[in-house]
Amino acid sequence: MASRLNPYVSFDGTARQAMEFYADVFGGELTLHTFGEYGAPDAPEADKIMHGQLETPSGYVLMASDVPPGMAYNPGDNIVVSLSGDDADELRGYFERLAEGGTVSVPLEKQMWGDEYGACSDRFGLSWMVNIGQPQA
Repeated sequence: MASRLNPYVSFDGTARQAMEFYADVFGGELTLHTFGEYGAPDAPEADKIMHGQLETPSGYVLMASDVPPGMAYNPGDNIVVSLSGDDADELRGYFERLAEGGTVSVPLEKQMWGDEYGACSDRFGLSWMVNIGQPQA
Protein backbone atom coordinates (compact mmCIF):
# COMPACT_ATOMS: atom_id res chain seq x y z
CA MET A 1 0.00 0.00 0.00
CA ALA A 2 1.26 3.46 -0.83
CA SER A 3 1.39 6.09 1.90
CA ARG A 4 -1.72 8.27 2.22
CA LEU A 5 -2.33 11.74 3.59
CA ASN A 6 -5.84 12.58 4.78
CA PRO A 7 -7.77 14.64 7.35
CA TYR A 8 -8.47 13.21 10.79
CA VAL A 9 -11.30 14.89 12.69
CA SER A 10 -11.94 14.69 16.45
CA PHE A 11 -15.43 14.72 17.93
CA ASP A 12 -16.73 15.06 21.47
CA GLY A 13 -18.78 11.85 21.60
CA THR A 14 -20.48 12.19 18.21
CA ALA A 15 -17.93 10.52 15.91
CA ARG A 16 -20.24 7.57 15.14
CA GLN A 17 -23.14 9.84 14.13
CA ALA A 18 -20.87 12.16 12.15
CA MET A 19 -19.15 9.37 10.24
CA GLU A 20 -22.47 7.66 9.49
CA PHE A 21 -23.71 11.02 8.14
CA TYR A 22 -20.60 11.44 5.95
CA ALA A 23 -21.02 7.86 4.68
CA ASP A 24 -24.61 8.73 3.75
CA VAL A 25 -23.44 11.87 1.94
CA PHE A 26 -20.39 10.45 0.11
CA GLY A 27 -21.13 6.71 0.02
CA GLY A 28 -18.38 4.16 0.43
CA GLU A 29 -17.11 1.81 3.07
CA LEU A 30 -17.24 2.88 6.72
CA THR A 31 -15.32 1.07 9.45
CA LEU A 32 -15.68 2.00 13.11
CA HIS A 33 -13.69 0.69 16.09
CA THR A 34 -14.51 1.52 19.70
CA PHE A 35 -12.33 2.08 22.76
CA GLY A 36 -13.93 -1.08 24.15
CA GLU A 37 -12.48 -3.13 21.30
CA TYR A 38 -8.99 -1.93 22.19
CA GLY A 39 -8.71 -2.72 25.88
CA ALA A 40 -11.32 -0.60 27.68
CA PRO A 41 -14.48 -2.79 27.53
CA ASP A 42 -15.81 -1.66 30.93
CA ALA A 43 -14.86 2.02 30.71
CA PRO A 44 -17.58 4.66 30.34
CA GLU A 45 -16.21 5.50 26.87
CA ALA A 46 -16.18 1.84 25.70
CA ASP A 47 -18.78 2.52 22.99
CA LYS A 48 -17.13 5.72 21.77
CA ILE A 49 -15.12 5.64 18.55
CA MET A 50 -11.36 5.18 18.92
CA HIS A 51 -10.89 5.11 15.14
CA GLY A 52 -13.26 5.48 12.22
CA GLN A 53 -12.48 5.52 8.53
CA LEU A 54 -14.60 6.24 5.48
CA GLU A 55 -13.26 5.31 2.04
CA THR A 56 -15.49 6.69 -0.71
CA PRO A 57 -15.98 5.54 -4.31
CA SER A 58 -14.37 8.83 -5.41
CA GLY A 59 -11.18 8.01 -3.53
CA TYR A 60 -11.74 10.32 -0.55
CA VAL A 61 -10.60 9.03 2.83
CA LEU A 62 -11.86 10.63 6.02
CA MET A 63 -10.76 9.46 9.47
CA ALA A 64 -12.24 10.40 12.82
CA SER A 65 -12.44 9.54 16.50
CA ASP A 66 -14.01 10.69 19.71
CA VAL A 67 -11.66 12.66 21.95
CA PRO A 68 -10.08 10.20 24.40
CA PRO A 69 -10.75 10.71 28.12
CA GLY A 70 -8.49 13.36 29.61
CA MET A 71 -7.88 15.18 26.32
CA ALA A 72 -9.37 18.58 25.60
CA TYR A 73 -11.90 19.06 22.83
CA ASN A 74 -11.48 22.42 21.10
CA PRO A 75 -13.86 22.97 18.16
CA GLY A 76 -11.87 24.60 15.39
CA ASP A 77 -8.69 22.85 16.53
CA ASN A 78 -10.12 19.38 16.02
CA ILE A 79 -8.51 18.43 12.70
CA VAL A 80 -5.20 16.59 12.35
CA VAL A 81 -3.41 15.46 9.20
CA SER A 82 -2.86 11.69 9.17
CA LEU A 83 -0.10 9.87 7.30
CA SER A 84 -0.57 6.13 7.05
CA GLY A 85 0.74 3.19 5.09
CA ASP A 86 3.15 0.29 5.37
CA ASP A 87 6.42 1.82 4.10
CA ALA A 88 8.03 2.08 7.53
CA ASP A 89 11.21 3.84 6.40
CA GLU A 90 9.30 6.47 4.43
CA LEU A 91 6.83 7.16 7.23
CA ARG A 92 9.49 7.22 9.99
CA GLY A 93 11.41 9.75 7.90
CA TYR A 94 8.34 11.95 7.56
CA PHE A 95 7.69 11.76 11.31
CA GLU A 96 11.29 12.67 12.17
CA ARG A 97 11.30 15.64 9.81
CA LEU A 98 7.86 16.88 10.90
CA ALA A 99 8.91 16.68 14.57
CA GLU A 100 12.11 18.72 14.02
CA GLY A 101 11.55 22.03 15.78
CA GLY A 102 8.08 20.89 16.81
CA THR A 103 6.62 18.91 19.70
CA VAL A 104 6.19 15.14 19.92
CA SER A 105 3.07 14.27 21.93
CA VAL A 106 3.20 10.49 21.26
CA PRO A 107 6.54 8.91 20.34
CA LEU A 108 6.48 6.78 17.18
CA GLU A 109 6.34 3.26 18.64
CA LYS A 110 4.28 0.05 18.63
CA GLN A 111 0.75 0.52 20.00
CA MET A 112 -1.93 -1.76 21.46
CA TRP A 113 -3.56 -2.25 18.05
CA GLY A 114 -0.30 -3.63 16.67
CA ASP A 115 0.83 -0.78 14.43
CA GLU A 116 3.54 1.79 15.03
CA TYR A 117 1.96 5.17 15.75
CA GLY A 118 3.17 8.61 16.75
CA ALA A 119 1.80 12.13 16.97
CA CYS A 120 3.47 15.51 16.80
CA SER A 121 2.93 19.17 16.03
CA ASP A 122 5.31 20.65 13.49
CA ARG A 123 7.14 23.94 13.98
CA PHE A 124 4.22 25.76 12.35
CA GLY A 125 1.67 24.33 14.81
CA LEU A 126 0.03 21.81 12.45
CA SER A 127 -0.82 18.51 14.15
CA TRP A 128 0.21 15.23 12.51
CA MET A 129 -0.42 11.53 13.19
CA VAL A 130 1.70 8.81 11.61
CA ASN A 131 0.54 5.18 11.56
CA ILE A 132 2.75 2.44 10.13
CA GLY A 133 0.60 -0.60 9.38
CA GLN A 134 2.00 -4.00 10.24
CA PRO A 135 1.64 -7.00 7.93
CA GLN A 136 -1.55 -8.95 8.62
CA ALA A 137 -1.14 -12.59 9.72
